Amino acid sequence: MPFTLDPAIGAALAAQMGPDPPPPLAVGDVQGRRRQLDLFFSGVVNQLPDPQDVSTQDFTTQAEDGHTLTLRWFTKTGTQPPGSAVLYAHGGGMIALGLKHYDQIIKRYVSRTGVPFLLVDYRLAPEVQAPIPVTDTYTGLRYLHSHASDLGIQPSRIAIMGDSAGGGITASLAHYIKLRGGGPPVAKQILIYPMLDDRNTAPDPLLSPFLTWTTADNATGWTALLGARIGADDVNVLEAAGRMTAAEARGLPPAYIDVGGLDLFRDESIEYARTLGKGGVSVELHVIPNAPHAFEGFAPEAEISRFVMDMREKVIKSI
Repeated sequence: MPFTLDPAIGAALAAQMGPDPPPPLAVGDVQGRRRQLDLFFSGVVNQLPDPQDVSTQDFTTQAEDGHTLTLRWFTKTGTQPPGSAVLYAHGGGMIALGLKHYDQIIKRYVSRTGVPFLLVDYRLAPEVQAPIPVTDTYTGLRYLHSHASDLGIQPSRIAIMGDSAGGGITASLAHYIKLRGGGPPVAKQILIYPMLDDRNTAPDPLLSPFLTWTTADNATGWTALLGARIGADDVNVLEAAGRMTAAEARGLPPAYIDVGGLDLFRDESIEYARTLGKGGVSVELHVIPNAPHAFEGFAPEAEISRFVMDMREKVIKSI
C-alpha cells in the first residue's frame, strides 16, 4: 500500500503551513532556511506548555580553540536530583537555531522526567565547518563532567542526546570520545531522527510528498558543514556519523534511536542501528509509522507524538 500521513499529523502540518505554503528554497539558501526554521520553532513553542517547575542557569566555557560557548542548565525545582543528567545538542540542519528555540522543548523533558539537561549552544555552519559543532559539544560534556559534584550528578550517569542535526552531532560525539581515549564516559546515546549521512541528497519520489526536511534542505545543510567535500569518499565519522563501519562501532555506548517512517533520515537511521549492532553495541530502534520529520514538534498532542515522547522519557529516566 502507498504511504499515508497520520491524520492528526497531517492536520497540524496543514495548519502550520497555512493556505499558501512558501515556495521551496534553492539549494544553498542558508539564510532563507534560518528564517523558515525560526518561524517554525516559534510555532512549536507556542503549542507547548511552559513548565513552571523548571529553572535554568547559563554558564560559559572555553571551546578548544578559545571560543566562548554558552551552556544552559535545566533542573526541576523542588525535587531531589536523580544523579543522572543529559547533555543535549539541538537540531537545525547544521545551519540554524539555538538556545532560545529549544528552551521550552528541554523544559518539557526535564519537567516530565526530573532529569537535568545541559543544552550546548554549539557554533553553526557555514560560519564554522566540521568537526567544530562536535568539538563544541564535547566541550559541553567536559564541563558537565568536571562540574558533576557541584551540579549533583554522577559522572557515570551522563547520557548524550540530540535531535536531527543534533542527533548526528551526538552520534559523532560518541566517536570523538572513543577516538580521543580516556573518557569522559557516556552512559547512553539518545538519537532522535538523527541527521547522519551527507550522501542522502537524491530525491525519493515515494517519500518526497511527505518530507518536512527535504533533500534540497539536506544538501544545503551538509554543504554548509562540509563544503565541496560533501559526498566525498574521505568524509569520516567525526564529520558524518553515517559513514561508520562495524569496526568503528565497537566500543560505543548503547544507543536509543527513533525516526519517523516518512522522514528523510529513516533509512540512514535504520542502517546506523544495524551497523551499531554489527559492532556489538546494544541498540533500541523505533520507526514510527506515518510520521514525518519532527512530527511531535508541530503536533505534540497527536497520539503517535505522545507515544514517542513516552518512549523517550522512559529511556531518559533509565540513565
